Amino acid sequence: MENVVLIVHLIIAVFLIAVVLLQRSEGGALGIGGGGGGMVSQRGAASALSKVTWALAIGFICTSIILTILSGAGRDASIFGSDPASLEDGAIPLPELSLPDLSNGGTGDIPLPAAPSGN
Repeated sequence: MENVVLIVHLIIAVFLIAVVLLQRSEGGALGIGGGGGGMVSQRGAASALSKVTWALAIGFICTSIILTILSGAGRDASIFGSDPASLEDGAIPLPELSLPDLSNGGTGDIPLPAAPSGN
């Protein structure tokens, strides 16, 4: 099932890219694109392309949500791998930290390499 939805998702993505690239630029921010001539046929074509773009975008979002749900099926609901209700006082389990061994009288400092001798 997941493979079928993934294939449909990829097909929708390719068509969405193609439809967006087919649309005429109407960007006024840089003063490029657009142009004169407000012909009815151009407006109707833009309207049809924008409707197709909206339909493909909605399909893309729906398949994205379905893929997210399918990929998470059968896994833990928590990102921590444990039941959040079992954590006391909302504490988050942290990994164990290793500290330097100071029992032998050591300082725990990291030894640095010797400086090169230069002339």
